Amino acid sequence: MHIDFLGIQAFLAIVENGSFQLAAAELNLSQTAVSHRMRKLEEFLGVRLIARTTRDVTLTDAGRALLPNARRAVRELGMSCDAVRQHGQHAPDWLAFACLPTLCTNLVSPLLTEASQTWPDTFVRVFDTAAREIVELVESKVAAFGISVMHQGYGNLSVKVIAEEPFVLICPLGHRFATLGSVDCSALEHEPMIRISLTTGNSTTIDGALGRAREHLHWRYEALHNSVAVDMVRAGLGLTIVPRLSLPANPGVAILRLNSPRIQRTLCAVNRTDDPINEQESWLQARATDFLKKRLADC
Repeated sequence: MHIDFLGIQAFLAIVENGSFQLAAAELNLSQTAVSHRMRKLEEFLGVRLIARTTRDVTLTDAGRALLPNARRAVRELGMSCDAVRQHGQHAPDWLAFACLPTLCTNLVSPLLTEASQTWPDTFVRVFDTAAREIVELVESKVAAFGISVMHQGYGNLSVKVIAEEPFVLICPLGHRFATLGSVDCSALEHEPMIRISLTTGNSTTIDGALGRAREHLHWRYEALHNSVAVDMVRAGLGLTIVPRLSLPANPGVAILRLNSPRIQRTLCAVNRTDDPINEQESWLQARATDFLKKRLADC
């Protein structure tokens, strides 16, 4: 998907400064150039983001919806650039790998505990980040390997399937579903549901598996992170659907298998094809794979 970074930059500068003139000064551009970037972004999105008057600028509903995600994306991009720069300065000192945050919950601590016993003098850096960033980190050799999920954007990287991870239904301990071992998705139609943000890969996986049935569910709340959604379930606000390995050992909620349809994602290890990893990196990747398989077997 094409991302208009120049337009996003202009949008944020206008919002932060409160005017096109001040945004132009900050970006060292003419006011006409800033207006052009803003117009191109709005044309690309098909919506107005800013209502401009002779005195001030006001965000539209679409602009307010885009603003927090745009700020977060730019902030994360800046953090990634800093990480790459710091890694380049100290690359020989670290063994680095990348992993999805939803897999880190049950993986990183036991993995690094064992690594510290086997390789006591090795420094390990973990990039807990989204699948698209994992691709970039492995391709750029910042990370030796990645632990991620199967999708279409791996290009020339080598991808090896680890296991299938099911999504599960999470409900409060006192809920009528709590004592059941499993439930059909059709039984959820009248339940208040907590959606994981539409910008995440998990949301796409869930919507794809549910198909048109998702339109019959009552999505009352939305959270950006699984941990927040689970906390909302503990508070009795509703039910949610999350990957099984994203849950801590004692989550304080009931965990049920989902039937009809079954929702799952394919876990995989990501490597460069033309740059074999060394002995320590290979050991760490193998142990990470073993940990994930064992955790799924124990669930």
